[in-house]
Amino acid sequence: MSVVALCGGVGGAKLALGLSRALPPQALTVIVNTGDDFDHLGLRICPDLDTVLYTLAGLADPDRGWGRRDETWNMMEALEGLGGATWFRLGDRDLALHLVRTQRLRSGDTLSVCMDAVRRQLGIRVRIVPSSDDRIETRVLTDVGELAFQEYFVARRCQPRVRRIGFAGADAARAAPAALEALTCPDLDAIVICPSNPFLSVDPILAVSELRRALIDRRAPCIAVSPLVGGAAVKGPTDKIMRELELATTPGTIGRHFAGLIDGLVIDRSDLPPSALIPAPVPVFATTTLMRTLEDREALARFVLDCAGRMARGTV
Repeated sequence: MSVVALCGGVGGAKLALGLSRALPPQALTVIVNTGDDFDHLGLRICPDLDTVLYTLAGLADPDRGWGRRDETWNMMEALEGLGGATWFRLGDRDLALHLVRTQRLRSGDTLSVCMDAVRRQLGIRVRIVPSSDDRIETRVLTDVGELAFQEYFVARRCQPRVRRIGFAGADAARAAPAALEALTCPDLDAIVICPSNPFLSVDPILAVSELRRALIDRRAPCIAVSPLVGGAAVKGPTDKIMRELELATTPGTIGRHFAGLIDGLVIDRSDLPPSALIPAPVPVFATTTLMRTLEDREALARFVLDCAGRMARGTV
């Protein structure tokens, strides 16, 4: 079996881990958002790639939801004492990854090559690939002006009101070779859009024209998992952004957002209102999507794969 997952950070990484447990390692490729990537303190930081990497390596911090577990903060304390920028927290163990990546990029490696080497070094057998080796920058137009993503997300804690979201560099960006290869593989069985923020985490992937075209031209079923539970985001600003963009915080909105790119939508049972409020352009499958435990993640992954299989067989 061959499966591709499109993934952002924490929520997407949870399902990616579930998929990695439900499938043979060589069967799964995880294509990760790079719109959050930026340069900080002279280092290239890739938050979503790193979250997926740490999660699949069993190194993620389960409490913060980002970074490495058992982290220490000596560098940040010393940096603060020197008057340096501390608004974006880098743990001592996490810092090692940023140093290795920055060094390899400066030596001429692509981001794909660098991350593939790191995931192998950490013993991860699932392929983890960036959506593009070219730079794409998520820009958020707000009521206080246009903000770089990390300024909006971390420095300002998502407080400004969102007016529009754009992706600088996406028009010229090429798909990472391994990402395009995975999506156009003739033996592909399913594509899964993980429950990441559609606007901040999935859209930057879809903004790469080669990847969007591959989804449009797909033969394998594509199924999205709604990031909403009970009409609200489990973590992050998804529902806040939807309200600010004057979108209803319902599964139907998620389905319509991905219209033409998906064949099915998985939602949480708590989002089963009267049928008149659900309308989506694709079949809807309801289950428990809240992933508190490792067993939850694997159970959701198996449910999603079963739904994709049913769609492929035409039994939906």
